[in-house]
Amino acid sequence: MKHLAHGASALVLGLVCASTAMAGEFDGVTLEAKLIGGQQYEALYARIPEWEKATGAKVSIISKKNHFELDKEFKSDVAAGTTGWCVGSNHSSFASQYPTLYTDLNGLVPAEDIAGFVGANLKAATLNGKLVMLPRAQFDVSALYYQKDLYENEENKTKFKAEYGYDLAVPETWQQVTDQATFFADPPNFYGTQYAGKDEAIVGRYYEMVVAEGGKLFNDDFSPAFNSEEGVRALNWFVNLYKAGAVPAGTTNYLWDDLGNGFASGTVALNLDWPGWAGFFNDPSASKVAGNVGVAPAPKGSSGARTGWSGFHGFSVTEDCANKEAAASLVNFLTNEDSQKLESSAGPLPTRTAVWDYVSEQAKGDPYRAEVLAAFKETAATAFAVPATPYWIEATNLIYPELQAAILGDKTAEEALADASDEVDEMMQENGVY
Repeated sequence: MKHLAHGASALVLGLVCASTAMAGEFDGVTLEAKLIGGQQYEALYARIPEWEKATGAKVSIISKKNHFELDKEFKSDVAAGTTGWCVGSNHSSFASQYPTLYTDLNGLVPAEDIAGFVGANLKAATLNGKLVMLPRAQFDVSALYYQKDLYENEENKTKFKAEYGYDLAVPETWQQVTDQATFFADPPNFYGTQYAGKDEAIVGRYYEMVVAEGGKLFNDDFSPAFNSEEGVRALNWFVNLYKAGAVPAGTTNYLWDDLGNGFASGTVALNLDWPGWAGFFNDPSASKVAGNVGVAPAPKGSSGARTGWSGFHGFSVTEDCANKEAAASLVNFLTNEDSQKLESSAGPLPTRTAVWDYVSEQAKGDPYRAEVLAAFKETAATAFAVPATPYWIEATNLIYPELQAAILGDKTAEEALADASDEVDEMMQENGVY
């Protein structure tokens, strides 16, 4: 991927040149920021000094955590009235919880810059008429990463056909994932697959499995609908893999970084994961599976529908920021075309129309990148957002302990879903949703 690294260097030079028009605009300003942490985000953050040099401002990152921890921190800040920091990482799945925290970026960011984003992303970033965040090149939908040599091994092919009655091939359904994950597993040294096991992460995965099974998480009035035959089948996918030892024993404590590092360690056969990991997985300096990574569209459930829970990351400016103009300038810089080209070179999917064209052109000379784009494009075609309720995260906080209870064998799937449904129903009614 040398041509991508060269392209990134050219982008840096281009950004420095493009930023000279803003020289000294915000001399003496210091912006405090609370940003999502993780390996896949660091390349973009490393470029903040370019904006500082160009504008005269300084950025102080006062918190860097995963978004589940940031979410707790943001809510604590709102409750305590300590929201004078300026720039925050945001996500389409979390944004509706913060109706008073973030300001409207319309008027603070040039209209021509805003117009360059994909319309659907802009719509999802607009709440009650306010553009509360600018999307970054982190459009999230998951595809299936796998170790290619497992499917090329003749002994594997013979044994699998004898045991399961069909040819070993990259899975197209979740039943095939179950079969293959069980077949490949050799705990504690090697696992067939893995999944995030707590917080919104597992509920999102469960949600997309329910949809793939033909069910739904909520009814139209946001009353719980997951205590159903489809919901039980979806939950038993997690339960059965855990019982079979096809996933790591610690999976109920896993979040996204654990999964990414797990697949890169070479100890996992199949990994449903986000596009932001694509470059990392194929980087020989960071990943033991580099050069052996295949990427396929997300598998289908028994209904014939693919899993496809999706969303996107972005940056927001707080209502209480003392210098909204400077903060909006930073947010605009971190999400402009050049920044999105740089992020996208490592795998993430862009949210700007022009950058999609650029990435597609770049992929023509890179077979792996072309495979990544094709897999994620096919999955994204049927992707779906989280339910449009401000109580999504609160609901997930009630659901995930019950999912864990079923996975660990403390409850049956039916018992866990009945209890979770009752808790979510009570919460929704208490908040006057219906």
